Amino acid sequence: MAVIALASASGAPGVTTTALGLSLLWPRPVLLIEADPTGGSGLLAGYFRGTREYEAGLIELALTSSSIRDGLAEVSQRISGTTVSFVAGTRSHTQAPALRDLWLPLSEELADLESTGQDVIVDAGRLGLVGSPEPLLAHADLTLIVARTSLPALSAVRSWADSVQHGTFDWQQAGLVVIGDGQPYSAREVGRVLNSPVVAALPEDPESAAVFSRGAQPPKRFETGPLARGLQAAIASIHSAVSRSRSELEGVRS
Repeated sequence: MAVIALASASGAPGVTTTALGLSLLWPRPVLLIEADPTGGSGLLAGYFRGTREYEAGLIELALTSSSIRDGLAEVSQRISGTTVSFVAGTRSHTQAPALRDLWLPLSEELADLESTGQDVIVDAGRLGLVGSPEPLLAHADLTLIVARTSLPALSAVRSWADSVQHGTFDWQQAGLVVIGDGQPYSAREVGRVLNSPVVAALPEDPESAAVFSRGAQPPKRFETGPLARGLQAAIASIHSAVSRSRSELEGVRS
């Protein structure tokens, strides 16, 4: 599978929640990278509710004297009871510029993790910010813009979707993840209007989403509820999109 990057065109559409939800349900070991340049770890403050201390993260990785691969092993933290590890993001947005020279070598190292049996999910935060991890987006096997289906949200996504279509960004493959399918617009309508493939559509399920975003108690039937089913379907769609892209690339090479 390799590297999947998620980003947003506007504030708080659910990128961090989606990235963590996908990671926890991912069928293989996965490394979650908190690359949001706005600072602050959504996992430590949200999912862990501040009960887990910051130990190391991207800043320490950028300053390490070892190789990126060895540095990743040193700063990665395991989520107990799962096959998920994560690298915490910066503590403050003021630290984001210090990561500028990290993104490219990190993106190259992440691409090699697949051979070790580990996939990568990147929470890239909001597009266009100072310190945005653009090389991670460019080198990902699939880059997904997460958006809600309201008119203001789709208006914010349009210019980015147009830029992707016109080749402004050197992304290998791009698509959309829509949150709140049919509230009010359907995934099909969103894809048609934005002229972009909708790779996954997740339901509006605040009670279940709160488990990932702020460590809330799982509601009844959480593991079989709407959000869990949506994330499982999203994983299957992501896998299909990456496999199809790779098959097409192999066809061109041959």
